[in-house]
Amino acid sequence: MRLLIKWLLSAFALLAVAYLYPGVQVTTYGSALLAAAVIGLLNLLVRPVLVILTLPITIVTLGLFLFIINALLFWAASGLLTGFHVNGFLAALIGSLLYSLAGLVIHLIMGELFSRK
Repeated sequence: MRLLIKWLLSAFALLAVAYLYPGVQVTTYGSALLAAAVIGLLNLLVRPVLVILTLPITIVTLGLFLFIINALLFWAASGLLTGFHVNGFLAALIGSLLYSLAGLVIHLIMGELFSRK
């Protein structure tokens, strides 16, 4: 149940990013649901491999290269889907930052809701 709620909220967050930043376009809520799922899968499967492969540059940049990895995955998700479009790398960087902030808020809210008994 918690995973389903987080997925629905992540799709809403993606719509909010598209509303706030014109470099990211999402056509429908269904597209946002699919995009949130693809972004989640890319973060689950591809991100760990990229983090390990780029560990030296990540250390040299004091972790800032992780922003680049997030932007690349965000941009890759838009390339895999119709209904979700990102206008270039800079838009992917800004969009991924906004989406990550929204994800942080979702994580905090979910922790508060499910930790109460």
